[in-house]
Amino acid sequence: MVKIEKIKGTKEKIYFSVKDADHAVVNAIRRSVFEIPVLAIDEVEFYKNDSALYDEMLAHRLGLMPLKAPKTFKLKEDCSCEGKGCLKCTASLKLKAVGPATIYSGDLKGKGVEVVFKEMPLVILAQDQALEFSATACLGKALEHSKFSPGIMWFTSIPHIKLDKDTETYIDTAEICPKKAIVIKGNKIEIDNLKCDVCEACIEYCNKNNKKALDISFSERDFLFNVESFGQLGPEEIFLGSIDALNENLDVFAKLLTKAK
Repeated sequence: MVKIEKIKGTKEKIYFSVKDADHAVVNAIRRSVFEIPVLAIDEVEFYKNDSALYDEMLAHRLGLMPLKAPKTFKLKEDCSCEGKGCLKCTASLKLKAVGPATIYSGDLKGKGVEVVFKEMPLVILAQDQALEFSATACLGKALEHSKFSPGIMWFTSIPHIKLDKDTETYIDTAEICPKKAIVIKGNKIEIDNLKCDVCEACIEYCNKNNKKALDISFSERDFLFNVESFGQLGPEEIFLGSIDALNENLDVFAKLLTKAK
């Protein structure tokens, strides 16, 4: 039975272990992050832009600005407007400013959409330079464009350590470890899974000194997950959203397989 245990976490990041799981399954969950719907600016219409940035450069910055969508928002293809764009699937943001000024993400105004980080600098306007545009945001998936990505998720196999009880080189190997992942507690040696990246510096040290103090290998069933949010969703929501996306794809595959029989 799969066991999940939260190790530590913050508002933006979480670390947890997944034990007795299949490598293919956890990798499928990781890849499904790209299929979580996320709100991002998709179209920008410039009325005036006297800034030092080209329209395309500024539009690129706007597209990467994290936005939070209302929970009732739908993907355009799933909306009753059939992709034409309406209040159920699109949101509008506007900006009009004259320099001198530094334009921040929080300066954009719009209904039904929240700018996550309001102090992201977008462009600097010099004296009498003007900037005016309207932008349209919609839900999308990172499979289409990276601006729709809610965050990043990666996992590593939890390292297993085997010790030779007849050797006394544990303290030396702990000092050699560049990540300080080897911890000495009395007569015991432990590995900090959050720090160890299996660089094998400790093993190389032992081999140079003709000692077989320890051996580190990857687990094939136990994994350490790291989830980092870009702000649109919480890290827990990202992980659960990945599982939901994977389940939806499996349901579609099962239906197609049934029809093919």
